[in-house]
Amino acid sequence: MLIHGFRGDHHGLALIAHELRDRDVWVPDLPGFGSAPVPRAGLDLAAFTTHIQALCAAAESASGARPTLVGHSFGSVLAAHAYAHSPDISCGVGLLSPIVQPALEGSARLLTQLTRLYYAAGAALPDRLGSALLANPFIVRGMSEVMATSSDRMTRRFIHDQHARHFSEYADRRSLAEAYRVSTEHTVAEVAAELARTSGPLLVVAGDDDLIAPIEAARGFVADLRERHVPVDAETLTGVGHLLHYERPAAVADAIETFARTMDQD
Repeated sequence: MLIHGFRGDHHGLALIAHELRDRDVWVPDLPGFGSAPVPRAGLDLAAFTTHIQALCAAAESASGARPTLVGHSFGSVLAAHAYAHSPDISCGVGLLSPIVQPALEGSARLLTQLTRLYYAAGAALPDRLGSALLANPFIVRGMSEVMATSSDRMTRRFIHDQHARHFSEYADRRSLAEAYRVSTEHTVAEVAAELARTSGPLLVVAGDDDLIAPIEAARGFVADLRERHVPVDAETLTGVGHLLHYERPAAVADAIETFARTMDQD
């Protein structure tokens, strides 16, 4: 079960799903993104985690086995919280580019402040102006340029094309603002104690050139979990930033496959 990040949809994790061709892979859209509707009560952390728990239950019902739950970026936060509070939904959790610390505590504080102003303006402006700002192709391209670290021209072109096509496939401005609030107010570290109590296996895959989720924070998170006697497999991808699902999908899939095999043997 692959859970995408903020402003993404199922397309973002398609390359990893393709590499996991020997397994059944579910890549759903989160509520408010892609084709998934927004709950009547709106979006908060509970809405997302409840949705993921229901998806895992559906996958288990269809396959007869609990899924391996994997989340990227914002999806890592949602996956960690969903599993921490309902560990029976999955046999283990993978966290890709995990958000360990609040954005304002990271190394890219200025970028975070600008991003917050951007989403605040998008929510406050009249509908037409706000929507135009949020979907502005130059701003979307700028975000894509900041996150991409690959020097390969074809890879960068693909990343920018994917963001141009799918980064603005959200339900409406209100739900986008709600999702953004969740993404900035919660981290995987919040549930470290709960994850330790589950005693379930974890996988952490991070890039050492990630501006959004710094590698130092990921390493500290792994060390903390291991001190709590949590079985953690950790892999660092060299020269990769936040978009490891685009820049190194085969390596990420290999890590997930190896992790899943260990659980197959249990």
